[in-house]
Amino acid sequence: MVMYDVQFAIHQRLIHKLRKAGATSEEKAATFEEADLDLQEQYWLNYFAGVFLGRIKKTEDHRYYI
Repeated sequence: MVMYDVQFAIHQRLIHKLRKAGATSEEKAATFEEADLDLQEQYWLNYFAGVFLGRIKKTEDHRYYI
């Protein structure tokens, strides 16, 4: 699998887990624990919450939502 495929797969997995945790708005944003993210997903989440694709967003108190 090429790097882009890995990024896409992890991005989709993060979106699925955030949606499952109910993190669909800033008010409902979830922490790592609430979204049941493993260590690898936590690492990637900061990358995706930055400028990559712009779909996952981060709050000032380090919670995430889509």
